Amino acid sequence: MTNQEMINKDLEYIFHPCSQMKDYESNLPLIPIARGEGAYLYDFDGNRYLDAISSWWVNLFGHTNPKISQKLKEQLDTLEHVIFAGFTHEPAVKLAKRLVALAPGGLKKVFFADNGSSAIEIALKMSFQYYKNKGEIRPRFISLENSYHGETMGALAVGDVSLYKEIYKEILIESLQAKSPALCSEDEALEDMERLLREYKNRVSSVVIEPLVQCAGSMAMYDASYITKLRALCNKYGVHLIADEIAVGFGRTGTMFACEQANITPDFLCLSKGITGGYLPLSTVLMTDDIYSAFYCDYSSGKSFLDSHSYTGNTLACTAANATLDIFEEEQIIKKNSTLIEFITNELKRLAPLPHIKETRQRGMIAAIELEGFSVNRRVNLEIYRYALKQGVLIRPLGSVIYIMPPYIITTDELKKIFDVIKEAILML
Repeated sequence: MTNQEMINKDLEYIFHPCSQMKDYESNLPLIPIARGEGAYLYDFDGNRYLDAISSWWVNLFGHTNPKISQKLKEQLDTLEHVIFAGFTHEPAVKLAKRLVALAPGGLKKVFFADNGSSAIEIALKMSFQYYKNKGEIRPRFISLENSYHGETMGALAVGDVSLYKEIYKEILIESLQAKSPALCSEDEALEDMERLLREYKNRVSSVVIEPLVQCAGSMAMYDASYITKLRALCNKYGVHLIADEIAVGFGRTGTMFACEQANITPDFLCLSKGITGGYLPLSTVLMTDDIYSAFYCDYSSGKSFLDSHSYTGNTLACTAANATLDIFEEEQIIKKNSTLIEFITNELKRLAPLPHIKETRQRGMIAAIELEGFSVNRRVNLEIYRYALKQGVLIRPLGSVIYIMPPYIITTDELKKIFDVIKEAILML
């Protein structure tokens, strides 16, 4: 099979995500991948691509990681899946126990789902029902401007990236957006949040944030001190805090979870993406005993939380997640990544003086380079994407923002190549 043969078959049948399919006829390359190994992807013609974005931020320890693959092979011969209502299994129990031990103190229970958007939906529904179980109706949620929390209807409703949300505005539940500390001063953002909490007192169930980095919002970043102060505001006004760490969890910001840097415990912690090392869909929602207790009652009371997914707690996905956590522990990944983080910092400094660079920013293993000085109609992101692919590097800019979110197995030589290609791409614009 050649690349072109695979492309022809693909375009006959498949509608790709985040794509204008007509682009594949001329502007946008469609790359058929035959296999992956380590930090690289290989197409059917033998070309290889250094995966600088961890295949949409999920692939923490490289493609076909031998440790994760071996654990999955062993599990395949034992149990692939079982209904999770009324049944359980060892990989899920083991994973839940480990997540509770790793998470900020006070998060004691784990609810399983199968993708990030579903985790957000669960947290929103659970927060609303928590208050309803106590006799209160609180239909409002507050998120931050420029936020992104997924693309199912509830998750989309609390997001604020118009590219995804605007087309559906007539059918979405109403939510409130407070100013983002990534786009204004921390004091201004906190004042705006308190204004909303005060104005909608006893009508807000929860505040939902992406701690430290608004990833789909062009990798906008802010300080942990905002989260610390926000936790205090949520306590003051009696609302839940939902931490959406779907993209920033599992070491991306330099600590296992971004909330650690704020020294707080959210009421809900939503996790997905890197949880399985990029192998299989899985998400979890961690919560406090207080949340859990609001649903613990006689079935006839109507207070049960009735949310289910066919693949909830999938055995193979939980096995991949446990293997991923094994690597974190055995190889001391958080400590090991400090060397890569420092290298990325120095590479950003090297790029900073280049023309068209408005700003560089970094949180741990996430780096962003924001460009300026181009016509709004010019598809600079597509030009950079195509150039980088020709040089054997997969980066996928968000508008005028080039970012990297590499796998943790990447070497400094490979990081150097990525930044060299980014430099060349900027200079050729």
